[in-house]
Amino acid sequence: MKAWSQILLLTLLIIGLPTTGLTFDLLEGSELHGFIDARGGMRTGDDSYQRDTSLLESRLQLSVEHFGDLIALQLRGDMLYDNVAKHHTPDFETGEGAFDLREANLTFSPTDIIDVKLGRQILTWGTGDLLFINDLFPKDWQSFFTGRDEEYLKAPSDAMLISLFPEFANINLVYTPRFDSDRHLTGERLSFYGVTDTPVETDKPDRWFKDQELNLRLSKNLAGYELAAYSYYGYWKSPAGLDPTTGLALFPRLNVYGASLRGALMGGLFNLEGGYYDSREDSAGNDPLTPNSELRFLAGYEMEVAKELTGNLQFYLEQMQDYHAYRQSLPTGQPVREENRQVWTLRLTKQLLSQKLTLSLFNYWSPTDEDFYLRPQVRYKLTDAWLLTCGGNLFGGEQSHTFFGQLEDNKNIYAGVRYSF
Repeated sequence: MKAWSQILLLTLLIIGLPTTGLTFDLLEGSELHGFIDARGGMRTGDDSYQRDTSLLESRLQLSVEHFGDLIALQLRGDMLYDNVAKHHTPDFETGEGAFDLREANLTFSPTDIIDVKLGRQILTWGTGDLLFINDLFPKDWQSFFTGRDEEYLKAPSDAMLISLFPEFANINLVYTPRFDSDRHLTGERLSFYGVTDTPVETDKPDRWFKDQELNLRLSKNLAGYELAAYSYYGYWKSPAGLDPTTGLALFPRLNVYGASLRGALMGGLFNLEGGYYDSREDSAGNDPLTPNSELRFLAGYEMEVAKELTGNLQFYLEQMQDYHAYRQSLPTGQPVREENRQVWTLRLTKQLLSQKLTLSLFNYWSPTDEDFYLRPQVRYKLTDAWLLTCGGNLFGGEQSHTFFGQLEDNKNIYAGVRYSF
């Protein structure tokens, strides 16, 4: 079935639904909700390797939650028709295909101070606004850069979350028995530096209980401030290395140690976060095919600038370790990365018409890379159930190898309609 035909069919289905809400015969203690979403987008950049259509899809999401006396169950998935995708067979790792399982888990409490959540789940840590240091859970960058709802930036993890609540602190431990990578750029939907019409092939660690990940967070509220310490043992989440014999992109081993602080300041909220990225397969920094270790730092501040106008400003820094060794090992002709990569972000959000209309702009700008990424968006809430959205993903830069500059040909605009129930 053609994409627009399916969108029309879904629209007719929506029109036939009762506007007063839906009722379902479920087990006692269960809830069912979801939405139908149709959206399309077009490329405004000139990329001869990709379709002019950047997004053309319709999806039905259903979410079922059951709350019992001893356990809670959650199941959430998307049935999807994606006209831009080349493959429609469901792949739960990449999220591609006609069905994407977002969550399937159970929660129980073996004692008064322990909660356990087991199964597929969406996890998020840290303090940044669309900037991540200690959040080493998978992201879906293809969704983020093409105009899907911002919730789809977070990809699911197949993991066990254990939360302990002793008096001295809150402790969260996440064990992932098999490495969950980012849903990273592959070249099939978005072109980037060095990749055009040939998809990236990877050698991904995928052995159960051997290629595992471990996340740990200790947090405590003190005098209204939230302090947290983090550690991670696993792999770089997106391909960061290269096997010269096979040409396959690799996910080198990685440890991360970090901390954060968040609280109120001068009528707003501030956040500080830092982390040391220990690249375990290149401790000396002289392997040009493996990333060096890094120090990362983030500072942010959010406040209400005017009535129903909120501003959020962030500064982000990546400092490469062993930079001299990196420069000495770099092959001739290879682009040189800056030792200190800086990124500023600004989010402005304005609400109008009794908060039915929301105008927002999120801007990434790197003075060291001389590139940028703009995310303008307009959302209008017709009713409690109907939501209209339009926006764009606008990239630019002086050089074709920088993080945002490499995506310049992928500039796109999009629009969507959603019915929630």
